Amino acid sequence: MSANVTATIDSGSIKNVDINASAEITRSKLALETKQQPINKESLRIFDSATNAVLPNAAAGDDLGFVLGTLGTDAHSIQSSDSKAASVTQKARFTVVLGDNYEPGGSISIAVHAGMLTTVSDDTATIAFTAYAADEDDISHGSNLVTDSAKSINSISLSAKSFTVSPAGLVSGDELSVLMTIAVVDSSTGTAVIGLVSKIYLNTQVRG
Repeated sequence: MSANVTATIDSGSIKNVDINASAEITRSKLALETKQQPINKESLRIFDSATNAVLPNAAAGDDLGFVLGTLGTDAHSIQSSDSKAASVTQKARFTVVLGDNYEPGGSISIAVHAGMLTTVSDDTATIAFTAYAADEDDISHGSNLVTDSAKSINSISLSAKSFTVSPAGLVSGDELSVLMTIAVVDSSTGTAVIGLVSKIYLNTQVRG
C-alpha cells in the first residue's frame, strides 16, 4: 500500500535540472522576485486630452513632448519645454496593467532615468508621479497611491529616480493610471533649460 513520505531536504539542494518538465508546481511556490516592466514612451498621452491624443513632438503649454531621436545618433525621449528664465510645469499620462504573475500586495514602484538635457536650472527642476487604481465595477479612481513626493532631476548626468506605489489591495490585472509631472523653475540662465526622461519602467514583485 502506497503512503506519503515526509523528508527534510537541505535548502538549495534541489536544482532546476532536478525538477521534471511535467511537474505541476503552483505559482505560489515559485520564487518571489522583483522584475522591471518597461513603459513604451510612445504610449504616453496628453493628460487632459478629450481624444486620448499622443504627446506632441515638442512640449507645449502644460504638455510634455515626445522628442524623436535620430536613428544611429540618439534615442526617443520625453522632454519639457525650454524653461530658461521662466517656470514650466508639464505633464503626461500613461496606463499600465499589473501582470498575471504579480504577487498580490507585492511591492510596486515607478522608476525613471531623468535629468536635464544640456544645462541645469539655476533654481529647481523636479519630477513627480501620481497613480490611481481603476475600480472595475464603476471605473472610478480611488486615492493617489504614490507615497513619494517630487524628486530633483537638476543634473545633466541622468540618474534613476524611484517612486513607491502603495500595493494594498492590488492584484494581477489591476489597471493603474499614472501621471508624470516635470516642473522647472529658472531665474536667469541664458541657455536652454530642458527636463529630460530617457526611460520609464514599473518594478513589481512577481512569482514566475
